[in-house]
Amino acid sequence: MERFDPTGGSEEGNRSEEKALDAYSKIIVHVAELLSPSVVNINVVQQVRDPYRGILREGRGQGSGFIVTPDGFILTNSHVVQGAPSVEVILNDGRTFAAEVVGADAFTDLALLRIPAGDLPIARLGDSEAVRVGQLVVAIGNPLGFQCTVTAGVISALGRAFMARPGRLIENIIQTDAALNPGSSGGPLADAEGKVIGINTAIIQPAQGLCFAIPINTAKRIIPHLIAEREGS
Repeated sequence: MERFDPTGGSEEGNRSEEKALDAYSKIIVHVAELLSPSVVNINVVQQVRDPYRGILREGRGQGSGFIVTPDGFILTNSHVVQGAPSVEVILNDGRTFAAEVVGADAFTDLALLRIPAGDLPIARLGDSEAVRVGQLVVAIGNPLGFQCTVTAGVISALGRAFMARPGRLIENIIQTDAALNPGSSGGPLADAEGKVIGINTAIIQPAQGLCFAIPINTAKRIIPHLIAEREGS
């Protein structure tokens, strides 16, 4: 016989909910511990035109990224590093490096950086074609400069289209309700196994819970081209 619970549920029912919540928490903790070492903070210095005086001045911005090879290649958003003469990368362990922009593709909002370091922790890449609406996802980034912030949510929709800065439509975008803020751009969106299935790229400021990520399969196609262009230049 189940014991009456004055809060509105049975003791057995409450235990089941606690177990479910604990399982949910364990997934997020596992993903955070697995993926956080590969997530980096990106600081950039850019030339910004003063709208009142019409002159160029130095502006600073922040973003996120994640390490994809042990020898220092880092994936982020193109808009994070676009036009930046100076890019600084801060690793999860606190080390700081000047980064080279290997290449950037504004049409997919992806960029590849490299830092002079080796034996680095890398993010495992998943398959964005296999994701489903309603699937649990975890986002890690540096919103407002707060390093390695973890949020969780679900895949809200697939196949969205988003207008890139050059005015070209980016298709097949992942929509999620995992909370993102300025500075989260370029960080990984991961599945329950800790594999990256997207690169967080944009939020809609007036709307809560509308965030978007570039599918990792798009990045897998773009990265070799960015490296090849650099080697051919």
